[in-house]
Amino acid sequence: MVDSLAIQHPEIGQLSAVELRDALAGGELPAREATAHFLSVIESRNKHLGAFITVTAEQAMSDAAAADLRYVRRGRKELPFLHGIPLAFKDLTDVAGVPTTHGSAALEHKPAPEDGALAASLKAQGVVSLGKTQVPEFGLTAYSENRVAPPSRNPYSLARSSGGSSGGSAAAVAAGMIPFAPGTDGGGSIRIPAGACGLVGLKPGRGLVPSGDSAGDAAKLVVAGPLARNAADAALLLDALVPARDKPDGGYLANVGRAPEPLRIGVSLDSPWASTYPFEVEAEALDALNHGRTLLEQAGHKVGEADIRYDNRYPQAFTTAWTASVGSARIAPQREALLTPLTRTFRRRAQQRSAAKLNEALGFLRQFQQDTIAQYSQWDVILTPTLAQTPRPIGWFTGGGHSTEQWPGEWAGDADEDYKRQCEYAPWSSMVNVCGLPAVSVPVHTTEGGLPMGIQLIGSMGSELRLLQLAAVLEAA
Repeated sequence: MVDSLAIQHPEIGQLSAVELRDALAGGELPAREATAHFLSVIESRNKHLGAFITVTAEQAMSDAAAADLRYVRRGRKELPFLHGIPLAFKDLTDVAGVPTTHGSAALEHKPAPEDGALAASLKAQGVVSLGKTQVPEFGLTAYSENRVAPPSRNPYSLARSSGGSSGGSAAAVAAGMIPFAPGTDGGGSIRIPAGACGLVGLKPGRGLVPSGDSAGDAAKLVVAGPLARNAADAALLLDALVPARDKPDGGYLANVGRAPEPLRIGVSLDSPWASTYPFEVEAEALDALNHGRTLLEQAGHKVGEADIRYDNRYPQAFTTAWTASVGSARIAPQREALLTPLTRTFRRRAQQRSAAKLNEALGFLRQFQQDTIAQYSQWDVILTPTLAQTPRPIGWFTGGGHSTEQWPGEWAGDADEDYKRQCEYAPWSSMVNVCGLPAVSVPVHTTEGGLPMGIQLIGSMGSELRLLQLAAVLEAA
């Protein structure tokens, strides 16, 4: 049934998320046919990409049928905002009746009794969930490899990672398995996979999206935001995530095509990680940065060098806050050995750390936020590469191999080397979460080997629309 429905509308895969929304809302395309199309793409491509951990095809078709019935009974005027649009949730988000693995073999994978806040919010707006996407264990890393399911691979090169922690969602969007996806970002988890997979990935500012926070997030780092193939699609999903009272007049989508006023944009390669983990920026990342800078200058913006100075106590304080929740995770003692080396190591350290040490780290990060925002305020936008390196090979962070044939492979590397490599790979992301600022990754360059590379634009509080408008300008250029 799925295949026969998909054949009727082979052009569905060519539609943007905005076009798909319009076709569904206008009655030109039934939700069942849209859902069947994307399920057929998942069936054919996921075995190579590992983007999905769980596919809920039967429930999705049932929900799509209910959406079609709703359309017949109510008509277009009473449809929810994202009527019938298929998408998927990363496997850190509870979806009723579906196991939430958190990417961990150490947990019992029982079906969630109810939807989490993010899933409940988007389901209320009419989306059809197709399943759960691959994540790293507890969302801790910049790559989506674990001991639960095969690693999430990059659609541009199957030997490379799609990033993390929203790596499965990014791979799914980039490969046409879903039109767009909600991600969550506590240290780069939307922007890193967006950069690796050639997507627009927006991390909203702290507090804008009410359903994006995370239990145990003492530093308030985590926020939900869109992963999409273009700025307009990202704006559409952001309109669904943000309460009406907090949106710009008309919403994000209605305004995304308007070019922003000329801006002062400061370019920086400075990173708060550099004192602990000195890193080199690969030529491909610099190519992306320079190309993005040129396009922004051609669009009328004033771009100059920004000298940002970061407190060298940042790495220890951030790591303390970032890993605090894994120390309190409920894991049976007999299952601790099933944790990956990185999780096991940071869990032990978190459990040995006093509450006073955590509070000290949180206090430092609040001061770091104030100091950093004060420096950023000299500019309207701060520009960095998204990543310092091209997408990394599967198994590169862990020192092991995770081939399709030998999964789960070996986890040979130690936790500290793994963490060091992640910080060198994505040195410009976590401080944005600490500051609570919005930031977007935008693809602007393709390497000679065909890999996408992006730039990151960091805005002031409340500048999500401006960042999406800049992303649209870069797309048009």
